[in-house]
This record gives sequence, C-alpha cells and structure tokens, in this order.
Amino acid sequence: MVEVITNFIQSMGIVNMDWRQLAMILVACLLLYLAISKGFEPLLLVPIAFGMLLSNLPLSGVMNGAVSIIEPIGSTVNNTLEANVTTKTAGGLLHYLFLGDELGIFPPLIFLGVGAMTDFGPLISNPKNILLGAAAQFGIFFTFIGALLLGFTGPEAASTGIIGGADGPTAIYLTTKLAPHLLAPIAVAAYSYMALVPIIQPPIMRALTSKEERSIVMTQSKPVSKKVKILFPITVTIVVSLLLPAAATLIGMLMFGNLLKECTVTDRLSDTATNALMNIVTIFLGLSVGASAKAEIFLSAQTLKIFVLGVIAFGIGTAAGVICAKIMNKFTKEKINPLIGAAGVSAVPMAARVAHKEAQKEDPSNFILMHAMGPNVAGVIGSAVAAGILLSLFS
Repeated sequence: MVEVITNFIQSMGIVNMDWRQLAMILVACLLLYLAISKGFEPLLLVPIAFGMLLSNLPLSGVMNGAVSIIEPIGSTVNNTLEANVTTKTAGGLLHYLFLGDELGIFPPLIFLGVGAMTDFGPLISNPKNILLGAAAQFGIFFTFIGALLLGFTGPEAASTGIIGGADGPTAIYLTTKLAPHLLAPIAVAAYSYMALVPIIQPPIMRALTSKEERSIVMTQSKPVSKKVKILFPITVTIVVSLLLPAAATLIGMLMFGNLLKECTVTDRLSDTATNALMNIVTIFLGLSVGASAKAEIFLSAQTLKIFVLGVIAFGIGTAAGVICAKIMNKFTKEKINPLIGAAGVSAVPMAARVAHKEAQKEDPSNFILMHAMGPNVAGVIGSAVAAGILLSLFS
C-alpha cells in the first residue's frame, strides 16, 4: 500500500515541476490576462496561451510523440528470434495537431480564409499603396542580415527575419521549409507580436509623425468595378507564381479565397472559408503553436535572440512604412496620412485598426480605416512574396 501511495505521489505533476515549466506557465497566464482582460487579439492569444499552458504542465503528455516498442516473443533458433511484436503508444492530441504546422497545411488554409475576408478594393483603387506594403517588408531583410551577423545560418536567418512581416502563417510556412528546428520559437514570436500590435506600433508611429501629419484627412477612394475585383486575384496569382514559384502556395490560397468572395457565384464556399474553416484552423493552429513552446525548448539563448530580432524586425517594418508615406507626400499632391504606412505590415486587419485609432486620437472625425486597408492587404501580398524570395534563395 505504501508503494502504491508513493507511486501516486510521484506521478503528480506538481512533484515533477521545475522552475522552467513554472516560468512558462506564468508567461501563459500573463498572455491569457492580456487577451481576456485587455482585449489584445483574444482570437489569437487565447488559443496560443492555453496551448502553452497545457504543454508545460508536467507529465501532461499533450505534445508527446507516438512511441513504438518492439518486444521479442517466441523461442530462439540459431540465435535468431522467431517473431517480434510491436506495441505502439499513441501521442498527445496537440502533437498530432502540430503536424498541420510542420507539414505546412494550416498556414495556406489561414491564407484562404484571409483572402475570403479581404476586400482588395482599397489597394486596387490606389495602387501606390503597394509601395507602402513593400516598404514595410524592409524589416524582414534588415533583420535577416542582423541574424546572419549573430551567427545564424542563412535558412535560420531567413526564418527569423520573416517575423518582421507580422504574418504568423507565412512565418510558420517558411520556417517549416527552411529551419524546422526553430519552428516553435519563431511561430510563438510571430503570433505574439501579431497579437501585441496595439502595444508595439503606436509609440513608433507617434515618434515618427507630427500632430499635423496624424491629422491629415484623405479623400475618398475611387470605386472599383466587380469585373476588376474578379480579375485581380487571377492576375496576381499568375504573375507572382510565374516570377516566384515558391510563393505560389501562399499567394494562390490567398487569391483563391478572394476570388470565392468576389465572383458572387460561390457564396456558400466563401462563407465556409470565412467562418467555419477559418475558425477551426485558427483554434487548431493557435493551440498547437502555443503547445510547441515547451520549457526545455523555449528557454534558451537562441530563443531569446529570435524574440529580440523579431521585435526589431517588426519595429523596423512599421517605421519603414511610415517613413515611406512621408517621402511619398513630398512628391504627390494628395497627401497621405503617414499612419497608414504602419499598416503595411501584414497583420490584417489589426494594423489597419491601430492606424485608424491613432488618427482618431488627433481628430475623432478622421476615418482612415479603409485607406489603411490598402497598404495592409498589400503587406499580406508583400510578406508572401518575401517568403517566396527567401525560399528561392535557400531551399
């Protein structure tokens, strides 16, 4: 009886907990607090934080892989066993969900849903927004160089730099192809920074703009015909895929989702991609990404470097978009509110909402949300193109 009680006590998670697991549990609880109490992108942060909590509870086994044990049976003849039997123990639930990240399945499906929810009208009606989306990708390549200088290999540096695009699916997709051993920290960093856009971006935006610039009122965008909106995703898919075949999967799914939305004859499919599919994949991806942040993998010097480089990449991307808008104002008659440049990072629609809120702090009657959506969706395309370039260079 004593032995049974002893074994029971030793099987308790609290007996097997070390300081690293405790630290990760506290981080998970902090993220849950920010998501629930402060409203920082709860649809992303709640699944990520709860997955992190589950995987760091001692002996929970939610991220354990399947284990096969070969046991010999029968008699020995000439020193050879006549037969063997294999006993297989199933892995944890989140281990299997994480295969959707590792195999590059979930990120393109997220892009499908994003495309179905996105109106490319603001970008089509004002093509110069492409420049703002492109400028915001500068953080990716700046951080790529910085990572190389810190000793990362080319594929590792590319996977780290892509965090600057503020696009979790793209970061996961690129990392699975180039540096799968870094998938856990890069995925958590990318999604954490996406969720913390309302904290990270505003100080940079205010530091680089004046009150007058933040108060600029932009004229209404020109309407875009239905025919153009249908042709746009088809054209972009063909052009980008011919130039960068490595980007075809992400761009293709993004544009396919948008075509479902705009062609008006696939409303049921568009509704599924926008709602049911998007919600299911978000839950699975968020839980599995968070669960990948196990203490023994996550608490390392390399992970710390990735998080620091990631926030630098994100900050530089935000700054580059704002500066690009300010430069464009020197050469155009119709002034651009430079806050929309910060929306060039591809955190859709979070970055656009943040730009809109910052403008309304200066002038409550100034509505720049739809203008900000132009560079915002351009940033989605830009991050996928950047991923395609890096994949072409290192795969």
